[in-house]
Formats: sequence, structure tokens, C-alpha cells
Amino acid sequence: MSDSDDTAPITLYRLQACPFCERVVRKLADYDIDYTSRFVEPMHSDRNAVKRLSGARTVPAIVDDNTGVTMSESGNIVEYLDKTYGGAE
Repeated sequence: MSDSDDTAPITLYRLQACPFCERVVRKLADYDIDYTSRFVEPMHSDRNAVKRLSGARTVPAIVDDNTGVTMSESGNIVEYLDKTYGGAE
């Protein structure tokens, strides 16, 4: 698991010390999924890069190049990771 591999298929857009973002980080670690962290602007109104990707300025948001999925909201992301990478749990 890595949070700095620019060749990783998943990009996680997040904030420092964000509990919702950390929930996604823990799930990525559980499944040993390589990902790239992109830290976004703390000011909600400045998160234009995230808005261009997911349609909202909220974090966490992920882009999964393996499946072409882009989504935000930690609960949705965790559920997606479980279904996509969790196997038969």
C-alpha cells in the first residue's frame, strides 16, 4: 500500500486530518490497494479540481482508473471498495 505512487490506479482527493478521508485511507490499507493522495485546498470554495472530477467540492473523492469510476462521500467510497476489491466477504 502506498499513498505516493503516481502510477497507482486510484487517486484519493483528501484533506489533512479529515476523519472521513481517513476512513477511506483505512479501507484502502485493508485491501492493500496502491493509491495516490492528492491533498486539496482547505477552503471548500477553492476545491475546483475536485469539483471538475466529481461534480462536488466535497472530500474524500476517488478516481479509479481500473474501473473508470469517480465518486465522493466516504460511505459510498467504502461500499464501492468493498464490492470492487473486497472479494467474497
